[in-house]
Amino acid sequence: MEVQSVTNIHVLSEHLTNMIAAGEVVERPAGIVKECVENSIDAGATVIEVEVFQGGIERIVITDDGCGMDHEDAHLAFMRHATSKMHSEEELFNIQTMGFRGEALPSIASVAQVELQTSNGEEGTLLRYNYGSLDVDEKCNCPRGTKLDVSGLFIKTPARFKHLKSTSYEFSVIADLMNKMALSHPDIRFQLSHDGRVVFQTSGNGNIQEILYQMYGKEVAQNAIHFEGSNEDFHIHGYAIQPKINRATKYFMFLTLNTRLIRSVAIQKAILDAYSDYMPPNRFPIVVLQMDSDTQLVDVNVHPNKWEVRLSKQGEMLDLIKKTIQDALNASLKTVSVSKPEKKSVIFEQPEIQYSYPVKPHLKEDKTIEQSFQNYKPIKETIVEEKRIYEEKKIPEIKIQEEPISYPLPKVEETNDKGPEFFKHLQVLAQLHDSYILCSNEEGLVIVDQHAAQERYHYEQLNEKLLVQCTNKQPLMVPIQLDVSSNVLAQYMTINEKTAFFGIEFEPFGTDQLILREIPLWFHDVDQKQFLQDLLDYFVENQDVDMAKLRKHMIATMACHSSIRFNRPLSMQEMEQVILDLQKCKQPYHCPHGRPTVIVMSDGELRKEFERG
Repeated sequence: MEVQSVTNIHVLSEHLTNMIAAGEVVERPAGIVKECVENSIDAGATVIEVEVFQGGIERIVITDDGCGMDHEDAHLAFMRHATSKMHSEEELFNIQTMGFRGEALPSIASVAQVELQTSNGEEGTLLRYNYGSLDVDEKCNCPRGTKLDVSGLFIKTPARFKHLKSTSYEFSVIADLMNKMALSHPDIRFQLSHDGRVVFQTSGNGNIQEILYQMYGKEVAQNAIHFEGSNEDFHIHGYAIQPKINRATKYFMFLTLNTRLIRSVAIQKAILDAYSDYMPPNRFPIVVLQMDSDTQLVDVNVHPNKWEVRLSKQGEMLDLIKKTIQDALNASLKTVSVSKPEKKSVIFEQPEIQYSYPVKPHLKEDKTIEQSFQNYKPIKETIVEEKRIYEEKKIPEIKIQEEPISYPLPKVEETNDKGPEFFKHLQVLAQLHDSYILCSNEEGLVIVDQHAAQERYHYEQLNEKLLVQCTNKQPLMVPIQLDVSSNVLAQYMTINEKTAFFGIEFEPFGTDQLILREIPLWFHDVDQKQFLQDLLDYFVENQDVDMAKLRKHMIATMACHSSIRFNRPLSMQEMEQVILDLQKCKQPYHCPHGRPTVIVMSDGELRKEFERG
């Protein structure tokens, strides 16, 4: 009996290989937009219009005024690994175009219905593909450039289709991509519309500040610091936003290399190092960084999505970025010696009245509000209290009680004791540098961070309040306005579904703002606008709102803002209250951000430091 060998390996069909490639190139509608817009850029387009319907799930139309294609090139564009951007192996390491793999169009045509209209100025071509099959091939009259119409995405690949999210989410990803494209190519006029309504467009005049204005508002654009630097191999330029305007995530650092959008943790760290002297902890800057280098120093063939690159001489690049941005910030934010301005309490100045009769000189002397109303007791008391709280101390001092106070703590049952035994025998001694409470116990010296201690107490108090849904709101006479980009505006309803529990609901206002007409009653001891901006930043980065994370952030922020600050002198009674509050906490040893509230130096450590054996 003759045994026939059966081979297990076979060559896949072209259509199947295109569908496999589509999994890497076309993950969602935004992938189609990215690939096709990059093709338009490579074609030398000065105007690129993107029309999106139902978040791109239903239809995407991309039109440009580039060089277009003739009939033969139009056909070749739908063949796998057919490209006009590379001709030899040597050019793989000298890529100067956005695309180069020749996979985009055949991959898209394998999972969607695609209609291509293109003209090189001499002849026009119309091609229509139906999930990999060419149905129409004819000549047509159309202007110079290319128009690509994609519809029915993933209809015949249900496993892929079911992983698409809501239309608002899919559109937000597209809008975010178009914002970045506009920043990386400010000389191209971009226009993005959704369901027939224009939501984003640029002038194409090369002004990045103008684009920043559209994305993040007037304040960001006005505080943009231009920087530029170069060495033998690299040239960098862009805008660094002043550190007083910052964000809650790293998402707002936009990086391009040879006009290609990239992601790089190392470059982000170099930017953060440049901001380190000015940026508050756990806050991040807004930066547009454009890098230019010899293409032979860059390897873009890392992943089909082309977001990641390998860079030769990366260390030199990072040093250049850090120094250039740091120098720009130092030059813009350097402090100068100025004379202390005369203290004035009156906000609005009134023109001097011209009297028709002589006026005694002393009547023209400036008076503060406190002086003018010194006989009016209610106002005077208010001003004196404000002055007591905020007045600078000229000479630092340590307030020491002649006899240490051992303040009695309430007796509680062992089962209900929320504070450790440690706090029950503390004796308040003094306040150091208006920031630390010095205490003693049997162990030795105890130093309490007054701000961190109160922050922990307020955090636990607020935590109990926000466990239940907020129903009490206060209307605002003037709504809170937030400048947002189009990708955030597209998803305001999704955001509201998450934040309504806490009494926060946004409304769209125009094409670039969200407003808040009501605030929850608990929303008073916090920088409201900054807090809401942080909330939106978290959403942009994660494309979701983690309720547990959001709740913790809200409570921690409010606890921080409502607690005793550093450099605030406290009376002995106030210091005692801080310790009493700390004892009531379930976790008194650390603030919500993880910093310690208490440091102990034992008698043994003190003896060792003073060399007493």
